[in-house]
Amino acid sequence: MHDRLTQSDIDKMQEEIEYRKLVVRKKAIEAVKEARAQGDLSENFEYYAAKREKNQNESRIRYLENMIKTAVLVTDRSKEDEVGLNKRVKIYFEDDDETEEYKIVTAVRGNSLKGLITPESPLGAALMGHRAGDRVYVKISDRAGYYVEIRSIENTGEEATDELRKF
Repeated sequence: MHDRLTQSDIDKMQEEIEYRKLVVRKKAIEAVKEARAQGDLSENFEYYAAKREKNQNESRIRYLENMIKTAVLVTDRSKEDEVGLNKRVKIYFEDDDETEEYKIVTAVRGNSLKGLITPESPLGAALMGHRAGDRVYVKISDRAGYYVEIRSIENTGEEATDELRKF
């Protein structure tokens, strides 16, 4: 599966890769050298911890590079008054009699606990392309779903910034 990423997502990932290669990698290699110099490796916890940290950094670099390599570049082509990427949407849940606010983001930044939903999620997919005042059916399965009403749409005017995982 190819991740759908904006250019801003890719730029942020490349920034993290650079940081990990230039800063974190050097620190990890130095930590391994220092721990190795302490003597007997069979009982040297610091050595194994340093190696694990170094390997986790290298794994994260490979993961990010692979995501960028296989990514599908997307842009927001929605109109100003339509739900689309990087738009903040206030919706009313009829069944719960509650209003909540979400921001539509790419999958790499999605975090429903922080109000960041993706167009691939059931709620995100149902909202995409609709306008304020629309009543939308959110299909969860063939037998279940619920209705929401879009109360407002706000263009955040920003690309991915703080939602990406930080190094």
